[in-house]
Amino acid sequence: VTPSMLCARAPTLGWTTRRARPVLIVRASSSSAAAAPEMRKIPNSKLFVSEPPPQWFGNESNPPKGSAPGWTNENWLKSRFHFSFAEYNTHKNADYGVLRVMNDDLVQPGRGFGTHGHANMEIVTYIVEGSLTHKDSMGISESLGRGSIQFMTAGTGVRHSEHNLDKANPLRFIQMWITPNAGGLAPNYGSHETSPDERKNGWCRLVGPVPGAGANAGTAPVQINQDAGISVAEIDAGRTLPLSVPAGRQAYLLCVEGSATDDAGGESLERHDAAEIKAGTELSLTAGSEGAHLLVVEMAERAGSGRKDL
Repeated sequence: VTPSMLCARAPTLGWTTRRARPVLIVRASSSSAAAAPEMRKIPNSKLFVSEPPPQWFGNESNPPKGSAPGWTNENWLKSRFHFSFAEYNTHKNADYGVLRVMNDDLVQPGRGFGTHGHANMEIVTYIVEGSLTHKDSMGISESLGRGSIQFMTAGTGVRHSEHNLDKANPLRFIQMWITPNAGGLAPNYGSHETSPDERKNGWCRLVGPVPGAGANAGTAPVQINQDAGISVAEIDAGRTLPLSVPAGRQAYLLCVEGSATDDAGGESLERHDAAEIKAGTELSLTAGSEGAHLLVVEMAERAGSGRKDL
């Protein structure tokens, strides 16, 4: 996969735009009043927040508060865990289908994750803000900015590091671990860059399965060893974007930036909030006054998916 490949529109995530009032509306169709919710909000307040000591990942001590330019958090890392991970260990929130990990990481200037290993996992990272520098044991070194996606098939084993080399600006990225359809795969790496126009007011499909591995296989700029896909969109204030989750599929939606309101349930969706979306759900997403930056992971439906602690 090369950065020159064009962003592909997701065939199951059709899009249109229209003017509307300045709130993000999520309309979920319902077959009956007694039916189970088809979209369930996961509020930011229910995410586990981790701020590990800098020495754990080979960093210098944190500077005194207010003394370092560009720092927006006192600790070098603030990570929001959507699922059980590291010191957050719970069987009630282990995964969502094949989506094993979603970590929303904020890394301060000049800090990062020292060299560490992975195996038997598809690791996909979406850069929201700043520049992420990746180096690995396959000899690859690359820096990527906002709107870029990178993947790593850890397979039989790979070691890598991830750093924010910018001394004046923080780095934010969403890292997702997706369970592969087989173990012992050959390690692999790839990336793809998108432009603001490609993400503007429409679903920009970034990730899909390798040929033969699932729905719309072999068509996405980045391809992984699982029947799953990832798309993003940046919606202008007052614009509407539909999201369809067909029968036999399910999705996990993240509000990366902006705010939202659930028209069906009356709950707000704000920055860092997420939602579990069931098969057969039709949503209509209208951006608020500051716009909306959304990321959706769609995958084959798995019975029993979803948090057990809400």
